[in-house]
Amino acid sequence: MPPVAKALLSLGARLGSTAQNALEVARFGGLDTGEDASPYDVLTEQRTYRLRRYFPRAAASGDGAGRPVMLLVPPLMMTAEVYDISSRVSAVGALYDRGVDPWVVDFGAPEREPGGLERTVTDHVLAVSDAVDRVREITGRDVHLAGYSQGGMFVYQTAAYRRGEGVASVVTFGSPADTSVGLPFGLPGWVASDAAGRIPDALLRSFAVPGWVTRTGFQLLSPVKSVRSRVDFILRLHDRERLAPRERQRRFLEREGWVSWPGPALLDFVRQFIAHNRMLTGGFVIGDRLVTLADITCPVLTFVGEVDEIASPPMVRGIRRAASRAQVYEASLRAGHFGLVVGGLAVTQTWPAVAAWAAWRDGRGELPGIVHRVDGDEEAAAPALPGGAAGYGLQLAMGVGSSAARSAAGTAARAVRGSRQLTREATLNLPRLARLERIHADTRMSLGLLLDEQARRAPGDVFFLYQGRAHTHAAAERRIDAIVRGLIHVGVRQGDAVGVLMGTRPTALALVAALSRLGAVAVLLRPDGDLAREAELGRIGRVIADPEHAARASRLDGVPGHLLGGGGATRELGLPLMDMERIDPARVEPPGWFRPNPGRAGDLAFVLFTGDGERLRASRITNRRWALSAFGTASSAALSPADTVFSITPLQHPSALLMSLGGAVASGARLALASAYDPETFWDEARRYGVTVASYTWTLLRDLVSAPPHPGERHHAVRLFIGSGMPRGLWRRVEERFTPARVLEFYASTEGEAILVNLSGKKPGSLGRPMPGSAELRLARYDLEAGRLAAGPGGFAAECGPGEIGMLLARIRPAAVASAVRPVRGVFAPEDAWTITGDLFRRDEGGDYWLVGREAELIRTPEGIVPPGPIRDALGDLPCVDAVAVYGVPAGDAELAAAAISLRAGAAGELKPVDLSEALLRVDPGLRPAVVRIVDEIPVTGGHRLLSAPLREEGVPPVGDGRTYYRDRSGAYRPLTETARRRLLRAQTARQAR
Repeated sequence: MPPVAKALLSLGARLGSTAQNALEVARFGGLDTGEDASPYDVLTEQRTYRLRRYFPRAAASGDGAGRPVMLLVPPLMMTAEVYDISSRVSAVGALYDRGVDPWVVDFGAPEREPGGLERTVTDHVLAVSDAVDRVREITGRDVHLAGYSQGGMFVYQTAAYRRGEGVASVVTFGSPADTSVGLPFGLPGWVASDAAGRIPDALLRSFAVPGWVTRTGFQLLSPVKSVRSRVDFILRLHDRERLAPRERQRRFLEREGWVSWPGPALLDFVRQFIAHNRMLTGGFVIGDRLVTLADITCPVLTFVGEVDEIASPPMVRGIRRAASRAQVYEASLRAGHFGLVVGGLAVTQTWPAVAAWAAWRDGRGELPGIVHRVDGDEEAAAPALPGGAAGYGLQLAMGVGSSAARSAAGTAARAVRGSRQLTREATLNLPRLARLERIHADTRMSLGLLLDEQARRAPGDVFFLYQGRAHTHAAAERRIDAIVRGLIHVGVRQGDAVGVLMGTRPTALALVAALSRLGAVAVLLRPDGDLAREAELGRIGRVIADPEHAARASRLDGVPGHLLGGGGATRELGLPLMDMERIDPARVEPPGWFRPNPGRAGDLAFVLFTGDGERLRASRITNRRWALSAFGTASSAALSPADTVFSITPLQHPSALLMSLGGAVASGARLALASAYDPETFWDEARRYGVTVASYTWTLLRDLVSAPPHPGERHHAVRLFIGSGMPRGLWRRVEERFTPARVLEFYASTEGEAILVNLSGKKPGSLGRPMPGSAELRLARYDLEAGRLAAGPGGFAAECGPGEIGMLLARIRPAAVASAVRPVRGVFAPEDAWTITGDLFRRDEGGDYWLVGREAELIRTPEGIVPPGPIRDALGDLPCVDAVAVYGVPAGDAELAAAAISLRAGAAGELKPVDLSEALLRVDPGLRPAVVRIVDEIPVTGGHRLLSAPLREEGVPPVGDGRTYYRDRSGAYRPLTETARRRLLRAQTARQAR
């Protein structure tokens, strides 16, 4: 036959085959390859899933006995057939052939399941957990949990939810654990985070993503590969034999493998894991339980696709930081997202390694060669990729690697990162500061009002967390409204002062909010305080207590008492208290005078108590003062709904009410309540709650920073510790140990609206500068002996220059003079009005304020007045010193300046007299202490403030223990001798006589 005729016949046959195959593809969606799926039985069918056991006949014959059991979980948007696409690339077949007993969770197609489009992330996690229980019951073995893509995220979440119970190991393939590090094509993670936060919940909840949309999205993420695959298929359409091996895989990816993504699950996924990145930080909610990947204790094996444009390697490797207690192993393959589990590479490397891993975990065989243990931030060995992932994609099309586009994108990202952070914070803070500027005495403003606004904005969002449970704004609103009706029933009206005697618990929070909503005053009585005295200072008309403090409340003379909290069941406490839990809110008709949240900015909202004994004081907080702290904290800490604020101080403490609660409510962040502070459980709770900001007061963090390393501390998510009163030495230790977290130190005057904040954190010990919204502040020269402002030219006060010690003054409105504490008029100009804070400061050349001491702490020696601040800072900077207390020892009509120091654990014997002398050289000679002593422990108050009164009462200790030093005539410090002690006290007495 002539060559031309041969060519024509061949072309005709090729065209005929092409046409025949094209017709079959058009009619049936693909070519019939005659391949059968692997056999399986459905052992159970539940509302949200079916449980498949593959190769059931072999299992029934006893062949499955002794095999490792592996439960495979598919992604939400793919069918369970991803693990059994064809006999050539069947994951379940490869595992079974290598000695594993494979099971699969089948979520079905949500669009075809009853209620399928209403499923949430919780439904899927609980389904996987239920499947684990059923597989264990049938096989009698712990289960190796494995999942691909989002299925791997379900696996992580299930293992954490179960805290490892019944899970032999976790295996994931291209499953992100940190969405903050980037998006497909190297886009920065903040793009998704910011965008996700702007999508209304109602839109996400009601929008189910069809399977074709997800399929198209995946194809667009790998456009070169998708186009190449389609071109190859068309060019080979005539050759059925060459197409057959990959036909089932093509049909799965092009059409059959995709299902809808339910709207509620999409909402959970976007809010919890994209906008708030809680796979990494912890604190995601399953049901009403809080879960953190730090609770995973079983070994983890994660497969990383080095050219995965969907789940980039940094996103996948986030599991190292998230699962701080787990042993993490990694297998890094030169594969894309789909290639990790389907295709030739998966058959030859992924699934053999998974089977070998399961056998190794069961005590048989060796660790697979491609699997490496990773510790900390160590990178597992991985093949080099010329041009990176972007270059690899171009190689598929042109055979040439290039990373120019990615390099340009990376350079641009680095260039705008700083400005983007500033822009984001400005976007958050400007509306808050603008609102503060609009608050006047008659502006409606209160805790109850802000809570109402948050509940209307996002009723399903979590408001607070307590004892491992999450409580939404909607649930909190219902409880608050019920308590409001109960308060009305017992006779509480707007403006009434009501004592709150409770520990930190949800009912206490709801009661304080209910009193605010009613316009009453919440007087927060301290459970360990002088109850009778505090009730008198707070002028309460009634007290409401929880069951734990009911007995104390019942002993208040002349004050009606009520019981709230602990449930509504019938109970008999044998106390003369009315049980408010028995009130049916539905039967209480609000009176005509009731208007929700009537409080104005100038109205009294709270009464707090500080000090003990003679120093017991009542602090009266107006709604404006509370709002100033709330919005100021939210702005200074750049709080957002992605944050969780951990309040580890009691609700009665100013840091809890003003900063933790206030900042969370003003910003929409979640509030985590600790029933009690325990350094041993701090990191467990911080991980479980997903804490990003933790509060403190005074020396509260001293035990935490001195504790042995905790597993949950590793790669923690805390970015800020916020509070007030932290000593400078402790500040440095906190930042050194818990890096990258830093300290955000505030100062707020007890009375008035003076607030300082150290925003930069670059000067530990400094209280920073006036916070936006704070009252105008000035330092005025102060006559310490006379206890009044020093008069300058024209009789006005003189403002201090840099480095000078002066009294901090806060400006007030002339109309507020009558209610102010220690007001002064005509200070810097005629008719101006200020309040004396009672706190002495100096301001450095940079404009930052440093606390020198409070007026009540001044030590009055015969040589002059000594403030405690400079001594405290100088000694606190010694590396071996744990805490410092500076106080006056009574000696006749004057005092002896003394300092007591406690040493850090293991530092005994490290402190030498020369260290004291050198440290105190930075203090003016006339302000140095006469005596420095070492003590085992410096007592603290209930608020963890150092308590000097017991040390003061001890005076100058007797000689003998070698731990007391005195300042000699040359200014050096030497061990105290009996002669020196007598001379010191005698000299002190002689000076007084003169």
